[in-house]
Amino acid sequence: MAERERGERGGRERSREREERDSEFVDKLVHINRVAKVVKGGKRFGFAALVVIGDQKGRVGFGHGKAREVPEAIRKATESAKRNLTRVALREGRTLHHDIAGRHGAGRVYLRAAPAGTGIIAGGPMRAVFETLGIQDVVAKSIGSSNPYNMVRATFDALKQVDSPRSVAARRNIKVSTLQARRVGGDAEAAAD
Repeated sequence: MAERERGERGGRERSREREERDSEFVDKLVHINRVAKVVKGGKRFGFAALVVIGDQKGRVGFGHGKAREVPEAIRKATESAKRNLTRVALREGRTLHHDIAGRHGAGRVYLRAAPAGTGIIAGGPMRAVFETLGIQDVVAKSIGSSNPYNMVRATFDALKQVDSPRSVAARRNIKVSTLQARRVGGDAEAAAD
């Protein structure tokens, strides 16, 4: 009897922890695609959902789900997104450290770091990624494919290439301050020429 009560309490605590973990994430529905399969009795509809999920503190992921009903497709996509989270290093928690380009298929995206107060200047699917990631200032441009799937994947390709000064300094075995001083010095020398 006591073991069963302990087991039930453990299950409730686990579900509460899971709900708390899920509540920290913000999810955005990017796209829903309706497909029709023609069968003997008429048409059978299915739905595919693309969802972006993030904690607005540097973690973000996207997922894709298919089902006969929209809510079920969204649920599957959200679970898929939670399994595919990636961490992105942000400067001051509001923008990128440097400019980057990403591509997937025929879709290409260019992301540029922006000064404070710029806001998110980006189109549809990319905007959803930046809002869930927690970026407040960024300028982005997509070229080529406007397919939401390709745009999201190209954006993630670009975000995976972001390097923080700390990781670059660790890779090169130098101090972050030395690296920052070189960057500031290099800018000053370029301005003098």
